[in-house]
Amino acid sequence: MPYLPPRRRTQDEVTRWIREIVLPQCHTVVAARGAEILGYASVRDELLDQLYLRPDVRRAGIGSLLLAAAQRHRPAGLSLHVFQLNAEARAFYAHHGFRVVATDDGSGNMENLPQLTLRWTPPSAPLPPRGTP
Repeated sequence: MPYLPPRRRTQDEVTRWIREIVLPQCHTVVAARGAEILGYASVRDELLDQLYLRPDVRRAGIGSLLLAAAQRHRPAGLSLHVFQLNAEARAFYAHHGFRVVATDDGSGNMENLPQLTLRWTPPSAPLPPRGTP
């Protein structure tokens, strides 16, 4: 099971926050099977604000597909925040080319937990062969 911090919001507060803040302010991609939501990714500006999956569909490639959609939406690069204790998420993002660019003590987040800022920058396009226009 991935690391989850203590819950600070009720389910109604989370639903209202997604409806009133996340959906209007973020580019959101949803992974679904029929009417069943499996996960989603939300990007605001260059920040991958959220990428969540149902626990029972983890390690099936869905997170990678959602991340690829976010990267296509922001091809110049993405940043994200991850709790330092979330080893599985850190490994997932490292596998996809994200690197640590900053750390903090958690005083700026609701959970008061230390976090890392990660950044993904696409690889440089290969140079054309010498002598080509």
